[in-house]
Amino acid sequence: MTRDALFAPFEVIEGDRTRGLVLLADHAGRELPEEYGDLGLPASEFERHIAYDIGVEMVMRALAAQLGVPGVMARFSRLLIDANRGEDDPTLIRQLYDGTIVPANYPMSAAERERRLDRYYRPYHDAVGSMVASVADATGAAPFIFSIHSFTPTMQGRARPWQVGVLWDSDERAVRPLLDMLAADPALTVGDNEPYDGALRGDTMFRHAIVNGYAHALIEIRQDLIAKQESADEWALRLAPILEAINAVPDMHEVKQYGSRTGPI
Repeated sequence: MTRDALFAPFEVIEGDRTRGLVLLADHAGRELPEEYGDLGLPASEFERHIAYDIGVEMVMRALAAQLGVPGVMARFSRLLIDANRGEDDPTLIRQLYDGTIVPANYPMSAAERERRLDRYYRPYHDAVGSMVASVADATGAAPFIFSIHSFTPTMQGRARPWQVGVLWDSDERAVRPLLDMLAADPALTVGDNEPYDGALRGDTMFRHAIVNGYAHALIEIRQDLIAKQESADEWALRLAPILEAINAVPDMHEVKQYGSRTGPI
């Protein structure tokens, strides 16, 4: 039996579903099934942000443990297929990423694209959907979904001044208190839809939160601030009481349709 037959595209972190909070990490992993080798890349490329979100797995595990809540993490590298893109997104499987050509991704046949969707991308999203549904069933209310990502200190030669950013589309319920509580720390420069815009049709938040009318937020932490276990733990300690406070607001557990800036749902 090959390692591919045993390769798990995701990991479920168990926790108390009655808390009504779900943690997600789309880019936590950088693993590849054996059959894909190294995608034609040197090992050093898998130390970079192009392969995964540096530090996110450590933050995710620490935060889940502190809050006692469940979560789902993708284990496969975003270079294989990006879990935080819609199935029709042109950047779903990148052939060029931040100056690096990915040899195994070019050319990409329709059959190979479908294979990666079927074996890795869709099982991860099925697991996310199942977790979100199980939390809703356990509470009898809408869950609050919180997604953890990280970003590089610089991009294309430009420094990014934020230590943390919050990405969102049109539902402000969790976003505004999250921004306010983070900004209350004088040591932080907080980005509102920085360093990216959170309105991305078909991404994880769109698919599992927006279309369902569930309160949600996506956080981006600068990678150099969580690259080591100690600093990742510190960020988890910072975020835990903030999420506890947001999760305690009844409005976070109501179904409300806000639509999307990307167009009709």
